[in-house]
Amino acid sequence: MKRLNIFFLLLPILAGCVLPVQQQQQYIIEWRFDRTGIYSNETGLLKSWENETPELLWHFEGLGDGYSSISISNGKIFATGMDENNIGHLFVLDMQGNLLHKKEYGEEWTRSYEGARNTVIPNDGKLYIVSGMMELLCYDMQTLELLWTKNHEKNFGAENTRHGWHGPPLIVDEKLIIAPGGENYNVVALNKNTGEIIWSSEAANVMSGYGVPIYIGDQEVPQVAIMMSDYIIGVDISDGKLLWQHHHTNRFREHPNTPVYYNNMLFGMSSYDKGSVMLRLTNGGRNVEKIWELTELEHQTGHVIKFGNYIYGSGQRQNWYCVNWNTGEIMWSNQTLAVGTIIAADDMLYIYSDRGEMALVHPNPEKFDLVSRFSITEGTGQHWAHPVIYNGVLYVRHGNSLLAYKIK
Repeated sequence: MKRLNIFFLLLPILAGCVLPVQQQQQYIIEWRFDRTGIYSNETGLLKSWENETPELLWHFEGLGDGYSSISISNGKIFATGMDENNIGHLFVLDMQGNLLHKKEYGEEWTRSYEGARNTVIPNDGKLYIVSGMMELLCYDMQTLELLWTKNHEKNFGAENTRHGWHGPPLIVDEKLIIAPGGENYNVVALNKNTGEIIWSSEAANVMSGYGVPIYIGDQEVPQVAIMMSDYIIGVDISDGKLLWQHHHTNRFREHPNTPVYYNNMLFGMSSYDKGSVMLRLTNGGRNVEKIWELTELEHQTGHVIKFGNYIYGSGQRQNWYCVNWNTGEIMWSNQTLAVGTIIAADDMLYIYSDRGEMALVHPNPEKFDLVSRFSITEGTGQHWAHPVIYNGVLYVRHGNSLLAYKIK
């Protein structure tokens, strides 16, 4: 009887221990967490790494060729990779790195920098994948049954980019937004459950520039912002009407970085001699005006982080830099690390250079404040996948390998 009483006394304590784990498993991570690259739910992370290398919890080998990041939902990890026969596969792992499922989804990109490139987007019990060959597929998250599919070229008249399709779709409520760049289907909203067209827009009537859309919901006119081949555009999310466009292109008409938005300000990144531009949305989101432009800030695929009033990122000219968000003033540039990708969590920056160095950096507008770093020695191919942080674990994908490091 005494043991039973003790058990019931402990129930509230035990429930308090179990509930957070259940809540964490329901949390979704998609492209760069929520497209900002800032993992805002992470707290209590290490501020330096003992002996420069955090503990490796596990290592999964066998993803195949690819540069896509992982996504996480319902206690499962999702990734894509291409096998030796150029076929793309969806991989489902548990949180301990054990393979649960591997499902073929079709031909992948092999013409340049071959391999899978798109992050799986989990949403409302479904998984959405876009192959490098422009095939958009929707799967049931539990059964992996194919629910519907569309092809950007066949269904929307799109032309593929030089390096295969990159842009993951954006989901807002029931709408799945894509930017194929076709003549009559420049930007399209599909029903996320059925794949049926809700609206299609001619928008800017130009090619995709890799087309990673973001949602801007705090304007009088809620909208989607996208970098197309020649313009940064905003379209009304209710009907696809073109609200505004700002000419911004380069010699290859490619913009593989996701725009960054905060409080009426939209930062667009480019590469290959064009640089970056800061726009301000005006008239309730119906127009934009240019605030500043810097040709020196050329980005390839690493993206940037807005931290406080500053932008941190890398480019072809500066390697790593800090820029004032409001004025465009370059605070510093540094070449300690090679160019790469960047994310943030718990007031720290996480840099993964394309030479395989993983670094922990304190955001500091006065200098490049490197705290710790180590080398990623496992894996294959280019070090281009964007790292992911979830529940105090840092996930690094390097080609065939996925590594999980304890950073809390």
